[in-house]
Amino acid sequence: MEGAVTRYRILALVVGTLLVLLTIGMVLKYGPTDMPEMVAVVSPIHGFFYMVYLAVAYDLWRRTGWPLNRMAVIVLGGIVPLMTFFVERRIVQDARELGGAKAEAEASA
Repeated sequence: MEGAVTRYRILALVVGTLLVLLTIGMVLKYGPTDMPEMVAVVSPIHGFFYMVYLAVAYDLWRRTGWPLNRMAVIVLGGIVPLMTFFVERRIVQDARELGGAKAEAEASA
């Protein structure tokens, strides 16, 4: 399970950073500067990594057995700017606690 947590954590940070860059690019594109170049570059990169993020998030969600609303929060984390960093922190903490509890249960069985 630790491998799934690590994969999720890396992709969450990549997607979150790209989302912040995309938000800055949108401000530059529609603001007074009229510079659409940044959005044209960052948008497809974010889209690709977001699809990979969804696959990794699904894998982590499946392994943990969390309810569907937890998966919805993870999915929104890759769409709402800055939310990814807060969601990632909480998800990683909860997954590691769950993984530790499962390991203890298996060791005592």
